[in-house]
Amino acid sequence: MLTVFDRWNTYQSEFRSILRIMTGLLFLQHGTQKLFNFPDPTKGTADLASLAGVAGIIEFVGGILFIIGLFTRPVAFLLCGFAAVAYWMVHSPQSFYPIMNGGELAVLYCFVFLYFVAAGPGVWSIDASRGRG
Repeated sequence: MLTVFDRWNTYQSEFRSILRIMTGLLFLQHGTQKLFNFPDPTKGTADLASLAGVAGIIEFVGGILFIIGLFTRPVAFLLCGFAAVAYWMVHSPQSFYPIMNGGELAVLYCFVFLYFVAAGPGVWSIDASRGRG
């Protein structure tokens, strides 16, 4: 017997695209904050030669590529590793538990990016339009 959720199976690629775009938009904000002092002007910008500056460049460029779905799988692989390193370098020394060390978002980003390494970008992407989705 078919359920209402069975109809949604035909839209898996579109839902994957929506998840990719929203994840990329949220991730991009980390880069714009570090590089352009936006959206919170009280935080200050990072020196490009610093670790935070390099992180900002990765977050900004990776976020844009991820949003538009260009080189999605290799970008997702890089960002997955980036999020894992961010967790272990920044958050884990404070506590073992992500809820206590503020690292839940880094862990979630890591596994969402890992999902896209395997699943691909979805139908609404440059990769899909180029036949590489």
